Amino acid sequence: MKKGIKIFLIIILILIIIWFFIRLTSSREIDDVTPGISCEDEKKYVEKADILWVVPNFQNYKISENPEWCGEILSLNKTLGMHGIKHTYREFRRENITQEELEEGMKIFEECFGYNPEIFKYPQLRYNKENRELLKENGLKIRTKFSQFTHKVYHCDNGGISPKDYKITDIFRGIIDNRVADIL
Repeated sequence: MKKGIKIFLIIILILIIIWFFIRLTSSREIDDVTPGISCEDEKKYVEKADILWVVPNFQNYKISENPEWCGEILSLNKTLGMHGIKHTYREFRRENITQEELEEGMKIFEECFGYNPEIFKYPQLRYNKENRELLKENGLKIRTKFSQFTHKVYHCDNGGISPKDYKITDIFRGIIDNRVADIL
C-alpha cells in the first residue's frame, strides 16, 4: 500500500476515534418532548437525559394547557430547549415564521415552565436563512445538525426503534460516568 494512502487511513481512523470519544462524553438529549407524543418506552432515557427538547404547540395542543405535565417535566430538573413551535416538517425550512408565531411559541413555553427558552433546535433539523435570523434576533441559541453528530440524541415515540437499541450507548456512557465519579 502506498505511504499516502496509509497516512490518509490513519488520519480517518484517528478522526473516528476522536468523534467516538466526543460522543461518549457529550450530553444525552431527548427530542420531541410534548404531551402529544408518547415517551413511555423512552422514560428511562428522559430521566437520564441532560437536555429535553420540548415542542410547545404540537397538533394545536399547547403544553401550557397541561400544568400537571409541565410540573412533571420541571421536576426532572433538566435543561429545557424549544424544538420548533408545532414540529411540522416545513415549519422552519419552507415557511417563514413570523415574529408573532415565534413569540406565541415562546409564550406557551414560558407559561408552562416559568421562563423563556434560551436554546432552540429546528424540527427535522431543517431551516432557511430568514428563520435562522429571526431566532438569533430573539436571542435564541441554535443547535444544528453538528450538535446531532456530537451528542447522543434519542426521540420520544421513536418510530419502532426499541430502547434496547440504545444499550451500547448506555454501556459506554455508564463507563464514562463511573470513571468521572471515581475521579471526583
